[in-house]
Amino acid sequence: MMLASALTYIDLRDQRLMRCVNRWAAPRWIRVWMICATRGGDGWFWYAIGLMILLFGGTARFLAVGAAALAAGVGIAVFLKLKKATGRKRPCALEPHCWATLLPPDQFSFPSGHTITACAVAVSLCRFYPALAVGLLFCVLCVAASRILLGMHFLSDVLAGAAIGTGLAYGAVAVCRVCFSLPS
Repeated sequence: MMLASALTYIDLRDQRLMRCVNRWAAPRWIRVWMICATRGGDGWFWYAIGLMILLFGGTARFLAVGAAALAAGVGIAVFLKLKKATGRKRPCALEPHCWATLLPPDQFSFPSGHTITACAVAVSLCRFYPALAVGLLFCVLCVAASRILLGMHFLSDVLAGAAIGTGLAYGAVAVCRVCFSLPS
């Protein structure tokens, strides 16, 4: 009963935020930025970062990219299962958005796969290259915000995606360090 009350509370807040976001006529620069962030979060940005790490990442490059790929791969499997299990409709299916016209990659909202992948890759790489943390985490925030502002996800979808992706990143880094006998 308490879980149902908590879920109802979260859903009501998500719906309220969705209505505000879907009716906000954002300035053009925000519209362009959010569309670019979401398109980068489709994978292209993370592939490019992985390639740069492989080319210039020093001795830890293969381990870092391996951990990021492991975390992202498990994250994709997790979000595909969770989306089908929860069946939560996307905000854009419930109420029209005033300016975003992107089509969602699937019909389900919970959790945000873009955010899971972004956190899985960025946090994994940050564990090996702390100097990149500010830039990578800024990119994660852009991807996560874009999913909400484009009407693809509710705030709770994105927060759950961030928690799952971060947990998977820490797990993948630990597994890779153990498998290759490296210190934490």
